[in-house]
Amino acid sequence: MSVQPGWYVDPAEPTTRRWWDGEGWIGAPIPVDATPPDGPPPPEPEPAAEPPAPTSPAGAAPASGQHPPAAPGTPDAPGPPWAGQPWTGQPGAGQPGTGQPGTAGQPWAGQPGTGQPGGPPPGWPYPTWPGRPPEPRPHGVPLAGYGARLLARLVDFGVVFALNAVVNGWFVWRYFEETAPYLREAVRRAMAGDSSQEGLPAIGEQASGLQIAILVIATALWFAYEVPTMASGGQTLGKRLLRIRAVPVDADQPLGFGRATRRWSTMGMPTLLWFCCGFGLLLQFVDAVSALFDHPLRQALHDKRAQTVVVQVPRTDRTDTPADDPATDRTDPEPPGDTP
Repeated sequence: MSVQPGWYVDPAEPTTRRWWDGEGWIGAPIPVDATPPDGPPPPEPEPAAEPPAPTSPAGAAPASGQHPPAAPGTPDAPGPPWAGQPWTGQPGAGQPGTGQPGTAGQPWAGQPGTGQPGGPPPGWPYPTWPGRPPEPRPHGVPLAGYGARLLARLVDFGVVFALNAVVNGWFVWRYFEETAPYLREAVRRAMAGDSSQEGLPAIGEQASGLQIAILVIATALWFAYEVPTMASGGQTLGKRLLRIRAVPVDADQPLGFGRATRRWSTMGMPTLLWFCCGFGLLLQFVDAVSALFDHPLRQALHDKRAQTVVVQVPRTDRTDTPADDPATDRTDPEPPGDTP
């Protein structure tokens, strides 16, 4: 069943409206919220015809200043015989077929405003990528795998834990001294099967203050370890060892201090909420596993907030190439091969 001519929302660009003449889209698009004319759009002027190029007899050498036809496969070579022909396959299948308008066999190719069909009829789905689309490659490099990101984060946690053992050790020892009498008696009663709470030693008055101090210091150490290195190069120690780095989605450049802070705060600031029945740990766990459910860029929540992606560092990166490698010798002003 064919669709009657009229102004319809273009499936290829839902923000515009175009004229469907019963076989294809014609004329220039108009904004979807604009009032369409009563009839079809006026025909567009045809481009001026170019004068035919002079031809030379077969076998004759090209004139001075001219170049022979380009070899197949080069940018200037003519396209295949089917170039410019309308696509006649089933949407998303890539197979030719026949049928009613909008199904297999209906031509759906062309350029807007040329009078050629430029998309499916109104109400029909726009053709999608046949099969599974390829993995994105931000800035020309592949995305980092989940395993590499997990191992890099574990390395970073180990470094931050070691820093806390040095800086936060005294506060942790004092906190244990304040809570040890209560914990010992509670454990002893539990082992004996006594569930009563009466007569338990009171927790020291400084325990609450020490707990807050420990969490604040731990958060500050994590910030000092991660944010400056991420801002300058997109890599912590763990990311360097696993050869991955974080880059902005829009450009291959350093994150900068502001973006690195936003990225870290989504994951690091919940450390201050650990004392709230482990609520901060729950938030950090959700953030850590969120990348497993994000497609196609594998962004965790902290990546989405900072608009970053984690990519692999190419093996050919000059930062890890030996200086005496002849492949990296840049003293030769000209590349090898024939000189044109």
